[in-house]
Amino acid sequence: MSFADRREAGRELASKLRDYAGRNDVVVLALPRGGVPVAFEVAEALDVPLDIFVVRKIGMPGQPEFAIGAIASGGVRVLSDDVIRMYGVPRSAIESVARQELAELERREREYRQGRPMVDVLDRTVILVDDGLATGSSMRAAVTAIRALRPARVVVATPVGAPDTCEDLAALADVVVCARMPEPFSAVGLWYRDFSQTSDEEVRALLREHAERVRAGKGGP
Repeated sequence: MSFADRREAGRELASKLRDYAGRNDVVVLALPRGGVPVAFEVAEALDVPLDIFVVRKIGMPGQPEFAIGAIASGGVRVLSDDVIRMYGVPRSAIESVARQELAELERREREYRQGRPMVDVLDRTVILVDDGLATGSSMRAAVTAIRALRPARVVVATPVGAPDTCEDLAALADVVVCARMPEPFSAVGLWYRDFSQTSDEEVRALLREHAERVRAGKGGP
């Protein structure tokens, strides 16, 4: 029951999201890199705009795997103030980590968007897409961060996710669509026959292809 690859997974996911097709208040945001081929197929099927939403977790100084906040596309920055106070993390240490993550975020945005501005999400329905949800930590950060840009609704969508993770995300997002929720879950890559790493070039190419098709549909050059 595995997917051939991310593109096939995206087509199946799109079939679960038909209610959002053709609406001018909907935008699909991919979590790069692996979420982009999935989101491309979703945006193509629904005929809605596609963009990326880069999220970088801010880790506890000295314990980078322990997230105490996140920064994201659109100048978003969220911090877990309660956790920071509990552990007495100095603001200077947080700023140091945040600067490093911001540099990487800006590099990725330059690499992927190539000068294109981020799509406006204010008062729109945002569909956040990744290629799978194991622990869901990146998606949780994305949902929290996108809320700062004041969308009307946030939909989390993925081809395959751990049942508990999909259930937990329902407390954060307005809608959660996990096309498949196998048990036992183990790891995202087990549910793809081809789970090779998505390259930066593939991300750029898919974003460019979708943007050109949208322009052509509007009668643009």
